[in-house]
Parts: sequence; C-alpha cells; structure tokens
Amino acid sequence: MDAVEAVVTQIQGLSSSAGDLTRLHTILKQAEESLHSESVRLFSALDQLDPSKHSLGFLYILEACSSGPVTKERASTLVLAISRFISSCAAEQIRLAPEKCMHLILNYLIYYKLVCTFPEAIVNAACLICAVISVCKRFKDQVLLLEAPIRGVAPMLTAIRKLQVSSEYLTTLHPEFLLLCLQAKSYKTGLSVLHDDISEVDQPRDLFLYCYYGGMICIGQKHFRKALELLHNVVTAPMSTVNAIAVEAYKKYILVFLILHGHFSTNLPKYTSSVAQRNLKNFCSPYIELANSYGTGKITELEAYVQANREKFESDNNLGLVNQVVSSMYKRNIQRLTQTYLTLSLQDIANTVQLNSAKEAEMHVLQMIQDGEIFATINQKDGMVRFHEDPEQYKSCEMIEHIDSSIQRIMMLSRKLTAMDEHISCDPLYLAKAGRERPRFDLDDYESVPQKFNI
Repeated sequence: MDAVEAVVTQIQGLSSSAGDLTRLHTILKQAEESLHSESVRLFSALDQLDPSKHSLGFLYILEACSSGPVTKERASTLVLAISRFISSCAAEQIRLAPEKCMHLILNYLIYYKLVCTFPEAIVNAACLICAVISVCKRFKDQVLLLEAPIRGVAPMLTAIRKLQVSSEYLTTLHPEFLLLCLQAKSYKTGLSVLHDDISEVDQPRDLFLYCYYGGMICIGQKHFRKALELLHNVVTAPMSTVNAIAVEAYKKYILVFLILHGHFSTNLPKYTSSVAQRNLKNFCSPYIELANSYGTGKITELEAYVQANREKFESDNNLGLVNQVVSSMYKRNIQRLTQTYLTLSLQDIANTVQLNSAKEAEMHVLQMIQDGEIFATINQKDGMVRFHEDPEQYKSCEMIEHIDSSIQRIMMLSRKLTAMDEHISCDPLYLAKAGRERPRFDLDDYESVPQKFNI
C-alpha cells in the first residue's frame, strides 16, 4: 500500500468520532508535505471519499490538489469537487472549535501572530478554517479560469454561511463571493448578503472590498440609495494612507450622489479620516468637475464635458454610470418644473428641459411617475401634464408597519452601539492608548473656584 492509499484508508477509518478526528488531524498534518508532492495522483482519491462523512480528510486532499499549477482540463474536475465539498461538508469537522471563538482566533492569528499562546486544539481549528478559506479562494480562481463565474456563486454562498458565526460577521470570502456575482452578472444573488448589518470584521481590506463590490452590485440593480450607503462606508472608513479601493469608490460615490440627490459637495463628514479628506479630491478631479457642471443645470454643457472626457470615464469603467448621471439631469429639470407649474404641455416640457420632442418628454414623465419620482397625470388628447401633491397620507397599515419596523431596527442598532461602546471603553489596549494621548493639565489651567454665590 503506497502513501496515498494509506492516507485515504486512514481518512475513511478515522472520521466517525471526535477522538478519531483529532488523531486524523495529527496524521494529516504530518503527511501534508507528501500530499502536496502527490497532488496529481490525489485527484483520483477524491472519488473514494464522501465529503459529508470525511470532511476533514477531503479538505486536506482538496488543498493539496489545488496548491500547485492546475491545467484548464483539471480545473473543471477541481471545481466540481470543491462545489461538492462546500455544499455537503460537516461544519463540526472543519471547525473543531467553539463557534464563539472562531472569529477571535482568526483575528489574533492574523493581527497579533500569538499562535504560541493558544492551546494546540484552538490553533489547529484556526488553521483548518484558514485551509477552508484558501480552498474556496482557489475555487474562485478556477471558475474564473474556466470563464464560468456563475458556477462558483452558489457554492461560495454556502461556504460563507457555514463559516459565519452570525450574520453580523464579515468573512474573508464575502468579497470573493461578490466579485463572482459581478463577473456572472448575478446581482440579485449578491444582494442576499448585503442586507446584513455587519459589525464584526477581521481584516479592513475585506470591509473595503465588500462595500465596494456591494456598491457596484446595487448600482447594477439601480438600488442607488443602498449603493451610496456602501460606497460612503468605503470613503469614510479609517485609513492611514489613501488606497486604490477608496479612490475608485469615491469616483462612483460622486456619480451615485448626483443621480440620487442632484447635487454634490466635496465636504465629507467629520468622522472621515484626515487622509481621505485631504487627498481623495486630488485623484478624482474629472468627477468633481463633472459635478460642478451638473450643478449649473445646463444639459448641453454637461454633455460637452462628458464627451471631452469620454476616454477617462471609459478607462475607469464608469462611462455607463456617467451616462446615467446625464440622463438624471433631465429628471431633475422636470422635477423643478413641478415646483413652479400645476399644468404644462409636453412640448413645453421638452423645450424647457432641452429634449428632442414631446414624445421623448412623455417617456421621461411616464418613467418618473412609475418610479414615484413625481406625481402627475397626462391627458393624451391635448398633451397636457397635470402635477399633483404626494398622495401618501402616512396612515395606511403598510406605512405604519414600515415605520414601526424602521423604529425597531434603529432601537436594535442603538443597543448594539451602546454595547460596543462599553466593550471598547473597557479594552486595556484602548485605555492605554487613550491614557498616553490625554493631555496633562496644571492647576493653573482650571478656573478658580468662586468664593461666593449670588442667589
């Protein structure tokens, strides 16, 4: 019996109880180097194992198979094997540690490298999780190599749910999943992880990419409000130096802000890092000039500016979004008319907004009515448009339920923020840093105590 067959036999015989799994884990770690040297032969071994029963051993063999160069022919086999593993693996085998410790273990391993201070079982569990993540990332590379990103979307989502401690925890696979959704144009699937309120993050880069890719998915679905929220998180996140993700996010942030609000200001919130406030504008000057041109309300000037800078916007892969900004100016100009007129002909709207014909004006008005951006009726006989007030009285059952759910969510977030604030205020590292930065005061810095009170 050669080494590969021996390992497969041990995996099949030591995957039933917790004690056997611990022993198997030790054996696999010792055989890791030999497994990597036999990576080509290991492909056939995968057929002899059941990922639902032999998850631990299946993971080690998968990791070895995908560690070296993989041809396009073998990539197809590997993608199927990893998909099968992700969908049916036993979470208790790939974790081997309490769920509450998982993200803390990874956090310390990544940031503080305190491996030597952890019990061996916990370190082993963290290494297993890292192995799962490594296999999933290679899986993403293989489906992209096969030019079939859609094949990776469902397995990657399954992997995220199995690795997540809770829906509030951002795994390092979230950005990989959203990238696959973008490549496959499977935007609705990507939205499924963007509704979670993330409050636990291991690596800052994961948060930057999660919000950036998430913003692009929301743009693809024309969910501009959510897209703006995600891009805002990238731009205002703490950063010691300007990074490429933040720069690209700021470009899209400007464009989405214009589409949603019809204006833009370069003033960022006070909690934005000073690095971002000082430098982001310098990298995005064509977009800021676009916003300034938009603010004039003159469609011809805006179109001329876009045409003059077309190559720049195209090289940034933002030309489609820029065209939506131009289109939104027509809507903004029509909305301004609702503030002045009660009734207006389609031809007058076309002339004022600088559209080519009354028919084109009608199409814009109908789309805006459908999207709830204006409230109006069109008389087809005489081509007149009558503008109305917002009919919502905010007293229907649906609206009351919506308001109540929003209040409940805000209360939940408030409780969560309070708990996080209390946790941080008791953190020894934070207290030590705050103590070093607190200025020292002399008695002369305080006002003298008044000797008398006039009542």
